[in-house]
Amino acid sequence: MTHMIFIERDGSRREVDAPVGLSVLEIAHKHDIDLEGACEGSLACATCHVVVDPEWAAKLSNSTDDEEDMLDLAFGLEKTSRLGCQIVMTEALDGLTVRLPKAG
Repeated sequence: MTHMIFIERDGSRREVDAPVGLSVLEIAHKHDIDLEGACEGSLACATCHVVVDPEWAAKLSNSTDDEEDMLDLAFGLEKTSRLGCQIVMTEALDGLTVRLPKAG
């Protein structure tokens, strides 16, 4: 079983099981982490915006133009911002760390 780490809005750190094949958004919901995902992962909103730890950002596949367009709507955008629905866990991402942005 792979795992990942969420840094919540209050700065607390939560390490959770992260099954291969699930998105960061699905993993967050599975563990009651406050990541909205209003469009349920259909790439139609930016409510699952996460900031990927810089050490992990280069290990992710590149974002698509559609993801970039949605990220333009996100509050608190940073260089390593991604949509949680677009990051799918793999063995290579075991230990992935993402931070939830401060609420806008």
